[in-house]
Amino acid sequence: MTNKHIQLTSQYNELGYFVVRDYFPQSEIKALRQVVQTFHRAWIADNQTFYKQEAFNSSVITGNIYLSDNERMALFEFISSTKVMDMVNAVIANKPAFMNTQLFFNPVNPCLKDFWHRDCQYDHDIDIQKQVIHDTQVVHLRVPLFDELGMEMVPGTHKRWDNEEEFNVRQEINGHESSDALSLGEKIPLKAGDLLVFSADMIHRGLYGLDRLALDILVFDSQADFGDYVDEQCLPSTNMLKQLADPSLFLNTMTLKSILCHEGI
Repeated sequence: MTNKHIQLTSQYNELGYFVVRDYFPQSEIKALRQVVQTFHRAWIADNQTFYKQEAFNSSVITGNIYLSDNERMALFEFISSTKVMDMVNAVIANKPAFMNTQLFFNPVNPCLKDFWHRDCQYDHDIDIQKQVIHDTQVVHLRVPLFDELGMEMVPGTHKRWDNEEEFNVRQEINGHESSDALSLGEKIPLKAGDLLVFSADMIHRGLYGLDRLALDILVFDSQADFGDYVDEQCLPSTNMLKQLADPSLFLNTMTLKSILCHEGI
């Protein structure tokens, strides 16, 4: 591991995130943008009501519903590339596994506001959330496809529980809304070509505005075993795996899912 990687690992461990500016060349972003926009247009056409009323993201971008095999292969090659895997390995040392991809965009509904959350709050009650932030490791690698307002983070909350203000806002209690400002929030503007790596379970929110269209790659520590969260259709085929220079991220996921299948889960 290089000194740069050591610095990024240290920053992630301390703050819960790091940013690498101008990490991807514009030619690579342009090619990625074309594939993602193909997905996005087809997804919007297929989800008109949801898109207009409440959507701000979509998922399973690597799936086989809206993209051709060649387009899916382009995404798998990007995800398994040395540049992406270097950053994955900087934060997850133990057999990192692929979970999903998500696409974040501006909501059409003007009533929807950017909101503070931890990803784990959608799966667990409060007591389990307090445990999850210490026991598991899910990471977002965000690749903005256009310049955008970016993200707002509360540094260090990947390792600590909410203070009173944060809890009131996130839970929308005691007269607060989840879109209220937080005293310790730090805004991170992003440009096309940047890479933001952050813990899914820290307190964070996306900032709506500009031409927001960001591809998130979600990975997890195999010891945490989120294999049952993975949709089969988002994984590469056997033939695709053979064409990838480093298929380990997907193979680790497939191993976990195979174990779950064997156990009848």
